[in-house]
Amino acid sequence: MSAILGIMGGVKDQAVLYYDIISPYSYFYISQRHRLEQWMDIHPVPVLLGGLLRAAENRGPGEITAKRPHTYQHCVWLAEKLGLPFRFPEHHPFLTVAAQRLLTQESADWVMIEKAFKYVWVEGKDPNLSWEQFCEYLGLESTTPKPEDPEIKTQLVNNTEKARLDGAFGVPALVLNGHCFWGLDTMDWVLDYAKRPSMFEEPSYLHASNVPRGI
Repeated sequence: MSAILGIMGGVKDQAVLYYDIISPYSYFYISQRHRLEQWMDIHPVPVLLGGLLRAAENRGPGEITAKRPHTYQHCVWLAEKLGLPFRFPEHHPFLTVAAQRLLTQESADWVMIEKAFKYVWVEGKDPNLSWEQFCEYLGLESTTPKPEDPEIKTQLVNNTEKARLDGAFGVPALVLNGHCFWGLDTMDWVLDYAKRPSMFEEPSYLHASNVPRGI
């Protein structure tokens, strides 16, 4: 029923999107989020990808020698496919702690979040190397300091832990009705689920979630 109400303009489902500006796929996802917005309201939540990866005993593709060039070239191809401007920053990966704290501190809306991603993935810049310009790009005073408030630091850590508890092991991760969908390529899956909310109660899905290990 909720999916029907969403498409008809009534009450929509509430979804959370966990993101970190380190991720080019988060940039692509946010640029494509309009595909989902007729079905759900999406609340963006900044996290620290590094902390999420460590908690999940996972590694980012930029840390894996054989996977790094494949992933980065795939991003170039995907940007062309989506018709999006795209440019790698000076180096990658880089530390996003200060930037993610700033977005947390400012309770960043979609406009500010889009600007933050464009600074990295369109302008091709690392905020740590040009903090004043980054702040101006977001519409803030250039004198805005890097956040050091313990409450902001704690909030970002708590956001990351909440993402882990919600089943996220990377970004972008969209959580809808207790189900976590990771990555840009799950967007069609999210749409199918919105139209078929009983999906995960079907026998094939229940079985797939409990397949025993063979090794």
